[in-house]
Amino acid sequence: MNIYFTIFEILLFSLFILCLRHAINEGLQAVLRLLAGVAFGVLLEWATIVQLDAYSYGRFIVLVDTVPVVIGVGWGIILYSAMLFSNSTKLPWYLRPFLDGLLALNIDLAMDALAIRLGMWDWGSGLANEYYGVPFENFWAWFWVIFSFSFFFRVFDQLKGPIKVWLAPLMAMGLGVVGVLSTNLFITEIVPREFDWVATTTVVLISLGILIARRDAIRQRTEHSSLAFWVPFGFHGYFLVIGLVSGYIFQPIVLLFVSILMFLVSFGIHWDHIQKYLSRG
Repeated sequence: MNIYFTIFEILLFSLFILCLRHAINEGLQAVLRLLAGVAFGVLLEWATIVQLDAYSYGRFIVLVDTVPVVIGVGWGIILYSAMLFSNSTKLPWYLRPFLDGLLALNIDLAMDALAIRLGMWDWGSGLANEYYGVPFENFWAWFWVIFSFSFFFRVFDQLKGPIKVWLAPLMAMGLGVVGVLSTNLFITEIVPREFDWVATTTVVLISLGILIARRDAIRQRTEHSSLAFWVPFGFHGYFLVIGLVSGYIFQPIVLLFVSILMFLVSFGIHWDHIQKYLSRG
């Protein structure tokens, strides 16, 4: 048993329970959205491995075929917390998926290079390739995974009547997987490998540009659950602490600076909510 894996699984399942408790209080659609996000995560990971055979996972405790259930749980809680945050803004529904995608990238930039050093997954290209062992297209894929689910959920959530309660999560899961697999083909078959970082950077800059142009709508947020902060904080805190304990965060030391920077970015994004939370305490 790998203690780093075990702690990671306990952390993510604990965060899932907190998200589930919140979702139950919010109503049936919130529960279905969370569960669909987890199923979406497991399904897209399995389909991507079958489609591309680009990576493999380490020995986690609970697996569905070759996919650790905790990875699906991770996708589910990241989706749930990101959408909690974006739903609290005044952004129109069709722009919120851009924010969700960037919130997820904030986590992955600090996580992926450390995760492969811990043996959680393996890209099969060593630890020096591209972004310290992580292919650049991974970050593009991370954005589109979150964007796809969020976008299709919000599209079908515009429907009238009770059918949207069930249809929005189901269509987000199904069409989201189709969107991700289509993006995988585009990344691997059309975009030249040497331009992967250009494509990733372009997607991020366009999204940032859209959100900066609508920054007032982001600042004018309504009250939202503290889970919008605690989920990313859990990821950042785990990889920062375990990275320090294992020493992998110094190999190379730039990983330490990236981890701290992404943590500070996340902290800054949620600062106003953190202040309100602390003032209540």
